Amino acid sequence: QVQLVESGGGLVQAGGSLRLSCAASGRTFSYYGMGWFRQAPGKEREFAAAITTNGGRTIYADSVKGRFTISRDNAKNTVYLQMNSLKPEDTAVYYCASKDPNYSEYVWNRVSAYAYWGQGTQVTVSS
Repeated sequence: QVQLVESGGGLVQAGGSLRLSCAASGRTFSYYGMGWFRQAPGKEREFAAAITTNGGRTIYADSVKGRFTISRDNAKNTVYLQMNSLKPEDTAVYYCASKDPNYSEYVWNRVSAYAYWGQGTQVTVSS
């Protein structure tokens, strides 16, 4: 089992930046692809970004491409989401998740592809 704890959320003005972190327990962190999702009030949870086990490939939703950067440090069991040029529509609770190793390697943007989830961290972008 993997336990995930997000941090780094907060209130920021439009155009600003935040860096989210997700710390994972266990020694098998490097075995898992990792993803970041977000959920705004009254909306479904949506995919934001993902990264493969060794960080060699990253995947982004169109809505965040060019503004967000996902990275990982396997030595620290941590995945990051650097968020720049933030917009009010980025306001949401952000969740990190570890991908089910048995799920298709070609699918990264589905909630069902991920086995373990953190508790979420709130990001609020004011206009």
